[in-house]
Amino acid sequence: MRAALLTREWPPDVYGGAGVHVEFLAAELTKLIDLSVESFADHPGWQRLAAANSTLDVLSTDLSMVAAVDGCDIVHSHTWYANLAGRLAQLLYDVPHVMTSHSLEPLRPWKAEQLGGGYAISSWAEREAITTADAVIAVSHGMRADIAAAYPTVASERLHVIHNGIDTELFSPQPSPQLLASLGLDPEQPVVAYVGRITRQKGLPHLLRAMAGVRRDAQLLLAAGSPDTPEIAAEVDAAVADLAANRVVVHRREMLPRPDLVALLSTVSVFVCPSIYEPLGIVNLEAMACSCPVVASAVGGIPEVVVEGETGRLVEYDEARPADFEAGLAAAIDDVLSDPARAEAMGRAGRDRAVAEFGWDRIAQQTVDLYRDLVS
Repeated sequence: MRAALLTREWPPDVYGGAGVHVEFLAAELTKLIDLSVESFADHPGWQRLAAANSTLDVLSTDLSMVAAVDGCDIVHSHTWYANLAGRLAQLLYDVPHVMTSHSLEPLRPWKAEQLGGGYAISSWAEREAITTADAVIAVSHGMRADIAAAYPTVASERLHVIHNGIDTELFSPQPSPQLLASLGLDPEQPVVAYVGRITRQKGLPHLLRAMAGVRRDAQLLLAAGSPDTPEIAAEVDAAVADLAANRVVVHRREMLPRPDLVALLSTVSVFVCPSIYEPLGIVNLEAMACSCPVVASAVGGIPEVVVEGETGRLVEYDEARPADFEAGLAAAIDDVLSDPARAEAMGRAGRDRAVAEFGWDRIAQQTVDLYRDLVS
């Protein structure tokens, strides 16, 4: 069986969880089947569209990707950027189309800030693909429920849950107080960490407001870049400046090399994921695999990863009561920081859970089993 993964992100151009997913899934799939990967880097858009809305450039890239997968037995697309390529390949070559849903456009209305009218195009591309795909993979049971609610015409037998995974050999405890010191942090004092993009989805402004209520000796390390819009970038910069007047705040805007990310997650006191929407949240798995306790919002698939009171703390999010969410984040962070022995036990339990439940070899085998059911 010959399969093709269709993706926007592919090393070295990986900036989010979907890209991490494709990278590690592909590594395991190649051990099981004949696999090719078609990424945006291999299919540049039409030059004449360079000044147009970015979604038009995406569609031109999708057409090039379709041409490249002739001869494949099955195509598997990831994110709306590549979903239309999967749909067109399904039509052109009469092959099954599998799509993994890492997020849903109807649940991300803030994307209109970034894409303008292109948000209508991205929503259309996702809707066309998800309602016609031979199989739709949800990365969590929470995500499956969201798909069923957003797209009720998708038959339940076409919906499959295959979790995101984690390489627990690559992401393993490798503490480095020296790294924290090199970033301007005191390794002897508590460090609260956030890793992610600057986008409404990831909830960083909520964390920044919550930190005003966290104990004063807690330092904040932000590995946060790629802002969706100048407006949210300015909002975050202003909030960081306000916080820095009363506590140590380090904001690293460029993406961390993976060895530094592993060292960071292995060394900080607590990792915080304040997302307001998160189908699963690979970054939580990365932190857990590095034995770091996690404080996270109880949204989407996060409760399927972070176990309340065992591997960290979960905080309820209510869009209508953001102040309560921020107070809850502050209380949960303080709770973890107040008992280092319990925090260490949470970190060990998180590592054990990542190893036992989320190995990429297991996820790849489930994916190949689905492929074979569709091709046979």
